Amino acid sequence: MDQRISTASTDANRRVWTKARAMLAGGLVLGVGAAITLAAWTDQEWATGVFSSGSFGIQGSANGGAFTDHPDEASAATLSFAVGADELAPDDAVYASFGVQLIAGSTNEGDVTVTTDTADAIAGTSASFVYTTSATCSEAAYAAGTDENVTNFTLTAPTTPVYLCLRVTADDTLPQGADGSITWTFDAVSGDSI
Repeated sequence: MDQRISTASTDANRRVWTKARAMLAGGLVLGVGAAITLAAWTDQEWATGVFSSGSFGIQGSANGGAFTDHPDEASAATLSFAVGADELAPDDAVYASFGVQLIAGSTNEGDVTVTTDTADAIAGTSASFVYTTSATCSEAAYAAGTDENVTNFTLTAPTTPVYLCLRVTADDTLPQGADGSITWTFDAVSGDSI
């Protein structure tokens, strides 16, 4: 047999084997690099906020005792004006109390604005009010009241009322046999947390 063919064949086999080992070694290096990439460290931070809403509302009382909701004009509280409110004469004045408070469990103060609507009032009548410390409203209570016709006040604690003493007076232009009404609206906006 020719020695040259055998040597060439062996050299070719060595070269193939050397290339195969080089490729295997390269693959091994690539595999190790991929394994290192897969084993990289990771870390995270998380934060969650939990929230709840408060509660807010006002109630009114025409008798100083039972406070309830009167959410619109159709369900307005009926005020108990003094005797004679249904038979006004010139120079008369009649009085009624109305209390306003935050509902139980309210979490915020209430900034209240009072609006007096006299569009349906009897000609010759006018309305005014003062703030008092009790549900009693009379001529004497009105005279002792404070902040006449100041239309804003703040409710600062649940079920702690502010009382208004409302007065309707008639002058000498009051017509006979007339009917009318006056409506007071108490608009509350939530203020600072209590």
